[in-house]
Amino acid sequence: MKRKLGGFALCISFVLSALLLARQQPASQPGERWTQSAANAWYEHQPWLVGSNYLPADAINELEMWQADTFDPKRIDTELGWAEGLGMNTMRVFLHDLLWKQDSEGFKKRINTFLEICDRHKIKPLFVLFDSCWDPFPHLGKQREPRPGVHNSGWVQSPGAEALQDPSQYPRLEAYVKGVVGAFAKDNRILGWDVWNEPDNQNGGSYGAHDPKNKTDLILALVPQAFAWARSAQPEQPLTSAIFHEDPSAPDTLSAMAKKQFELSDVISFHNYDPPAKFEEEVKWLQQYGRPLICTEYMARPRESTFENILPVAKKYKVGAINWGFVAGKSQTYMPWDSWQHPYVDHPPRVWFHDIFHKDGTPYRPAEVAFIRNITGKSTE
Repeated sequence: MKRKLGGFALCISFVLSALLLARQQPASQPGERWTQSAANAWYEHQPWLVGSNYLPADAINELEMWQADTFDPKRIDTELGWAEGLGMNTMRVFLHDLLWKQDSEGFKKRINTFLEICDRHKIKPLFVLFDSCWDPFPHLGKQREPRPGVHNSGWVQSPGAEALQDPSQYPRLEAYVKGVVGAFAKDNRILGWDVWNEPDNQNGGSYGAHDPKNKTDLILALVPQAFAWARSAQPEQPLTSAIFHEDPSAPDTLSAMAKKQFELSDVISFHNYDPPAKFEEEVKWLQQYGRPLICTEYMARPRESTFENILPVAKKYKVGAINWGFVAGKSQTYMPWDSWQHPYVDHPPRVWFHDIFHKDGTPYRPAEVAFIRNITGKSTE
């Protein structure tokens, strides 16, 4: 009997030791996509994420925001103070591969300065590494002036069409991703890494005719590489890439790009500029993947995608909500998308498309700002 009990006790001891060892092991191995449990455990420690896609009012694009000659910490500090005042706790911020090529050490220092400002305002940014939207011909140095009355007239893609079509430049892109993510892989001031913004955006109505004819195929092959480069730096923050044109009512029609994004992302992100019923339909559809959900673009007032309509739905399901955009500056994203065909030169649009504040910090709609403060709990502090 004693020998049997001893064997039983030994078995129990072995099981307990194994369980303890399993608890001590990371939920996902370095260099691998996070497991569902790891992703959800990370999200449990996050507040309800609310923020904006952020570009300072005095920058027309991500290059002008970050280049040494035009980087403006004072302006950024002021504007992020307005964000903190709304109860926002994140900002989605675009980087660019040419910035690394131009001055990698200086770029890292400016990112750190930006993170210091964010930290003062209790904001954790989500950094975007690559972007397929708007002008496919980015260039360093002085950026163009805004085209009067046109939405996002100076935004540039990363990588540009030339680099995208030239495999000899891919090692440079790899060095950029590994360098940036590696420099901040353990930095808890960063929420996460958005590896590629709208990778299969065809830029219809703007620069579509100037994009490579095989753009989607090129990027479909590059997206997995970009994720692998980022993962090789072993970041403690999650990776994602947002779907943006899929139909929740027809899940069997998923594009090849969306399938790849779902397959690679630690947390699921998406863009939705639809009314609240359609937004909620997409949320319910995406819940099947069993991972945290973050909407990294929404809010187009004429389309009924408003703060009052969307934020209550997002809060109900604890979906992160990051609207486009923040300040009505040189990006002119308060102009609607159709301003590319019909520039609003003589008069501004009757209803702003995006953005929350005028350049001087005056709210476009004071009642809207009060609503955001109330739903984030800032108004009760």
